[in-house]
Amino acid sequence: MKKKMKLKGHVKTYILFGIYLGVLLCAVDIAMFLIDIKAGLLLCAYLVVYFAVTLSLQFYNKPILMNELISFATEYGQIQRKLLRDMDLPYALLDDNGKVIWTNIAFETITHQPKGYRKSITSLFPTITRDRLPDDSDVDEAQYELEYEGNEYVAKFKKISLKEMAEHSDMIDAEGYDGYLIAVYLYDETALHIALQEVDDQSLAVGMVYLDNYDEALEGVEEVRRSLLIALIDRKVNKYISAYDGICKKLEKDKYLVIMRKRAIAQLQETRFDLLEEVKTVNIGNEMAVTISIGVGVDGLTYAQNYEFSRNAIDLALGRGGDQAVIKTPESITYYGGKSQQVEKNTRVKARVKAHALREIITGKDQVLVMGHRMPDADSFGAAVGIYRIALTLGRKCHIVLNDVVPAIQTMVGLFRNNPDYEEDMIIGSQQAIEMAGSNTVLVVVDVNKPSITECPDLLRFCKSVVVLDHHRQGTETVENATLSYVEPYASSACEMVSEVLQYTYDNIKMHSEEADCLYSGIMIDTNNFMVKTGVRTFEAAAFLRRNGADVTRVRKLFREDAMEYKAKADAVSQAEIYKQCFAISICTAEDLPSPTIIGAQAANELLNIRGVKASFVLTDYQSKIYISARSIDEVNVQIIMERLGGGGHLSTAACQMEGVGIIEAMGALKRTIDSMLENHEI
Repeated sequence: MKKKMKLKGHVKTYILFGIYLGVLLCAVDIAMFLIDIKAGLLLCAYLVVYFAVTLSLQFYNKPILMNELISFATEYGQIQRKLLRDMDLPYALLDDNGKVIWTNIAFETITHQPKGYRKSITSLFPTITRDRLPDDSDVDEAQYELEYEGNEYVAKFKKISLKEMAEHSDMIDAEGYDGYLIAVYLYDETALHIALQEVDDQSLAVGMVYLDNYDEALEGVEEVRRSLLIALIDRKVNKYISAYDGICKKLEKDKYLVIMRKRAIAQLQETRFDLLEEVKTVNIGNEMAVTISIGVGVDGLTYAQNYEFSRNAIDLALGRGGDQAVIKTPESITYYGGKSQQVEKNTRVKARVKAHALREIITGKDQVLVMGHRMPDADSFGAAVGIYRIALTLGRKCHIVLNDVVPAIQTMVGLFRNNPDYEEDMIIGSQQAIEMAGSNTVLVVVDVNKPSITECPDLLRFCKSVVVLDHHRQGTETVENATLSYVEPYASSACEMVSEVLQYTYDNIKMHSEEADCLYSGIMIDTNNFMVKTGVRTFEAAAFLRRNGADVTRVRKLFREDAMEYKAKADAVSQAEIYKQCFAISICTAEDLPSPTIIGAQAANELLNIRGVKASFVLTDYQSKIYISARSIDEVNVQIIMERLGGGGHLSTAACQMEGVGIIEAMGALKRTIDSMLENHEI
């Protein structure tokens, strides 16, 4: 660097003051010549002597003066340097490449480096790389949080321009200065973070504990022993909560309110809410084990908001089938448990109440729109047909929203198109539905409760009255502000639920044989010919449909496969890999078939017939997406596995879609998820 040093500012003015005064005397001397020549000559002689003495002093004394100034500046700088060296705040200087060129004692102490350390700052703090430091751009400062030897610091970086530093000097003028230095300050915020964490740990968390099957469990116990069963459950719940320094208050016969610290919730998460399993051990001869659902709300802005979070969480836990814990925060929802099969309720009171509510909603509107999920199956379309019959019986115009007729339901849709008993606009597209939507239109969503995968998600915004009927377990994404929501995970299919609602909506309702066949088909497909998730109410719904014209032979003909589809399914089964001795994983290569995802789902069902297989997964590459169909019998909850991959479904029937990955990458992600969940005892 080129350096040129000279005096400037007040010091320069003070040193040259004698010369300035001599110039002024010259002007006075000229004026004096005009008045008196002798006086002018005398003053002129004085000026010669004055300048001779002044210039001599300037010439001989300037080096001495400069040395004195430099000595003063050096001593002044040494004082500042001493103060910086002894400053309690860790401080260092870096060059423009991030190399350490000077450190104070505090910085050397925390980094355990000797004086004169001259390596890159990255060697001390690996997260602080050169690209994160201030550079030649307009950014002069930067700030980062970092952890070093168990302590937490805030590192502040400030760029110091050498040219600007010289320009602000009162004594030295620097021309040609270039480059910059970087000052580093380390603020130890470990104690602050510990204090904040302690305050956060002591914050209030609100929980709700519900007994899922209270009435059903008591039915299998002698009346004189029922109070003992209740007392044992109360003792188990209260003892568990008290162990975490919490408060448990029984609100109703099967409901508890829990108050505890957030730190206790973290401990419960570490044990994965083992209360879910402990309650099942309470047995005094009851045939059915008691299961509970837990909903917890934390991190709300107020106590009331935490309570509202806990209510939402417990509703979500119950909607997903119970026997699980749900933690809701403003940013996320976390699930634990959910390993038990949902117990079917024998009473149909809820179905009757929902049916009456649905009738009131439909009769209060002018028309009805019905839609299921994208790529509809027999259950989705069959349930839509059932709602169509309800609307027509109540004297309301109804339309089924269907964009693409996939091969899986092509035969079923053919029963209604060009059929003189049905209007031509029975089935419409999304655009037509949006044009019809309004304040006097009710939208009924069947076989899905996730807005993003409905046939027309935008339609939910245009209809003020929305009804949801579904049998899938609820996830984080749900239809908000639904006028009526009837979500029952115990049900085998949406067609079973609609069949029950049909019986209570209108007395002696009359159905056409095509409608009965569609509803019966939906039940058959979702239960795999009445072998999966089939309960008493499933057979009662099937019996109702048989009485109203459903024919098993016609239904069977609706779902016969062609030879290519059958071969593709057989090929997927034959190439299955048995992973971890109990998980069957295969790839369905059915690119040339119209519905490869349906073939994949059927292959997953077939793989469960292999002895020792607890769950099956079939991956299908279709339309630049990887579809995974997951099936199990009763030992593995495939829903929580699919939720990890972005999907969902039932305990025994679930699926997911993956974008931007290949079939091999998707299989690797599936295996890693299974490994992780096995290691954490989640499945």
